[in-house]
Amino acid sequence: MKKTLALCAAAAIVFTAAFYGFGPLFLQWKNLLLTGLASLLCGAAFGLQAGLLAKTFALPGSKKPIIAGILAGALLLAVKWAVLSIVNADTRHNSEALKLARLVCFILFGLLTAALLWRLSKTPKRALKRVCCCMAALIFAVPAVLPFVNEDTVSVLLHKGGLENMINNYAFSLDAAALGEKLPNVKSNLNRYGGRFTEDPVINETHNPYDFIDYIQLMECSGGNPNRDLFKDPADFSVLDDYDFSALIASCKGILKTGAKPLLKLGNVPEKLSQNILKEHPSEGAFDVNVYPPDDYDQYYSYIKAIAGALVAEFGLNEVQSWRFGVLTEFENADWFYAPGKDPQKSCEAYCKLYDYTVQALIDVLGPEVFVGAHAMAVSEGLWDECDFIRHCGTGINYRTGEKGTRLCYISASYYEIKPGEFGKNQEPLPHMINRLRAAAEAAGLTDLIYGVDEGRILCGETSGADSDQLYSRTVGYTYQAAFDARLVREAFDCGLNYFSSWEYCSEADNHGVPTVSYHVAAQAAKFEGGRLLKTETVEEGGLPGADVNLCGAYNEETGTLRLMAYNYKNSLYYPSSADIALNLINLPFADGDVKITAYHIDDDCNWFDEWRADRKELGITDDAFAWSPDDGTPLFANAEAQATFRSLAPKYEACAELTPETFTGRVENGTLNIELTLAANTVVFYEITPGNG
Repeated sequence: MKKTLALCAAAAIVFTAAFYGFGPLFLQWKNLLLTGLASLLCGAAFGLQAGLLAKTFALPGSKKPIIAGILAGALLLAVKWAVLSIVNADTRHNSEALKLARLVCFILFGLLTAALLWRLSKTPKRALKRVCCCMAALIFAVPAVLPFVNEDTVSVLLHKGGLENMINNYAFSLDAAALGEKLPNVKSNLNRYGGRFTEDPVINETHNPYDFIDYIQLMECSGGNPNRDLFKDPADFSVLDDYDFSALIASCKGILKTGAKPLLKLGNVPEKLSQNILKEHPSEGAFDVNVYPPDDYDQYYSYIKAIAGALVAEFGLNEVQSWRFGVLTEFENADWFYAPGKDPQKSCEAYCKLYDYTVQALIDVLGPEVFVGAHAMAVSEGLWDECDFIRHCGTGINYRTGEKGTRLCYISASYYEIKPGEFGKNQEPLPHMINRLRAAAEAAGLTDLIYGVDEGRILCGETSGADSDQLYSRTVGYTYQAAFDARLVREAFDCGLNYFSSWEYCSEADNHGVPTVSYHVAAQAAKFEGGRLLKTETVEEGGLPGADVNLCGAYNEETGTLRLMAYNYKNSLYYPSSADIALNLINLPFADGDVKITAYHIDDDCNWFDEWRADRKELGITDDAFAWSPDDGTPLFANAEAQATFRSLAPKYEACAELTPETFTGRVENGTLNIELTLAANTVVFYEITPGNG
């Protein structure tokens, strides 16, 4: 009996390791062959388990359970992929779908195991029956529970046991002879909610985000409620042309003082220009704006044309021609815009008409080369298909001119995750979304658009303030945010994204105060502008579930500078595992000999947020001292005393936020350079490599 129990236990260990370890891991890698081998191994382990029992107790048919087990493994492989196909799951973004697939497979396997063991237990030997019943119960229960075990538990156990270095190893090869297109400054845009910007911005001379920001977006800057409607008296519906553009002009002056240019998101429609619709259909959007089209599109055309004319009168034609313009925010999102009745088709037509009239008003003042586009939601399903608008601009009939097509220079989207540890549900990954929009545009003949993300990152924190768990800056202050941002930068490079707009980079609103880790990542990522992406190949990939360790590199032929960015990311604030990375750079355009390597490590040593968390705990500043989530790197306080305390500690945090580069010498031989590094959990490193040893 002891021998039997020992053999069964050994088989169960093999079964568990194969199915719960290798199976899910290979599924994440989407390697069909390895997944198949893992599933067959599980089946064989099960067959061995049942076969040992049959053979030990001299029961008939000892070979049949092994065959049945192998067949079960193959069946589970098919079921696993079928479930994932049905839910259209990207396992990185849809952990719930992955859990569902695993749960279905494991329960089927458990049921099959239980049934066969119960069949074997039909024997007068009580001991065998007890063993079989216990094992059947165990095998059925464990699969039902394990899919919901947090991957962090696995990471922590490996970390505590010192085993992470055995499986979290990576090797990459980067080829400087295979260069891609020139990279843009993906951090060139900043967005402002509410349509206004301070006329006298405070500039942080030491850590100045405006050094790399080229455009500041003013969302819904020309209307939607009395605070944004550009009239002397927005409430006087009897007068439709008492224009007052002073607030918008002041905002544009403030933007220009930063060294950036305005990107004016024109809209929403002023209430007095939709007054007839509003009498019958109260506005029901989520953002306190008029969601309806104008009563008279010609009247709205005159309004937009007057705005453009006032800007030219104030700043000059050449200056305003260098700006960018958009029409509304998330145009297919029913919280922002729809036609009366909320009919999808009519709402699409209403927006296309609004866009056509707006663009023509701009063209009639600024000329045919005005840079104008539109911001879709795209990341999740809207009231109507945003690609219908793209097709309208490419091949449709212009509502204003009656001619084919409408000028469209860019199309942008939103891209949000829910919170740390929780990817957005039912949304496509960033590269998929951008490539889908590009495919629609190119199919409509629009082959020279630029693509951007006008707002995004993370909606909510893990903890809530007095009013909400939302993040004001849509980022967290934890160093986790650095790796999160670096991953998005790499994806942006890979899919040809022109920019990813951000809300804040510092501890105070309007981008002053203490710099966050997001600032450090953005400042370094912006330096990739003008470089050409190196071809990157993964030579060795680690095996830690959920870890995303990756990198990218670019060579700037004009400056002779090679830049690298590597990160160790996992979607968890509690990820503990470091990653060992080996880089092999080949065909470098440097002569053999020494090169100067400057490293910028973005980790807790350049982040003030951990000190702030410790200080507020010691000072008794609780979560309800914040209006929104205390996890924010730009904290929104509900308590004036807490805010004053934070500001009094700012000099300390400035020192904590200092990013100090490290310089060392590398050796190029036969055009090859090797670098080895270890990255702590959720940290980033940027390398700047230049000829000579400095």
